[in-house]
Amino acid sequence: MTLDDELVDAVDKLVKKLKTNRSAFARKALREAVKQANINSLEKKHKKGYERYPASKREFSVWESEQEWGD
Repeated sequence: MTLDDELVDAVDKLVKKLKTNRSAFARKALREAVKQANINSLEKKHKKGYERYPASKREFSVWESEQEWGD
């Protein structure tokens, strides 16, 4: 993996502040990036599904009587 010097410097400053190391920081950042990419993919599929098969105006009306907004 090749990183530019400015990024490495910024990470070094941050890991020092967080009292961790580059490897732990990179693992956590990569895990979070993979998780977010998966979420984005699912959201895109969800959106495409509703674009192909839009919700009808009455689709969710059955739940309206179940809503509770509290006081």
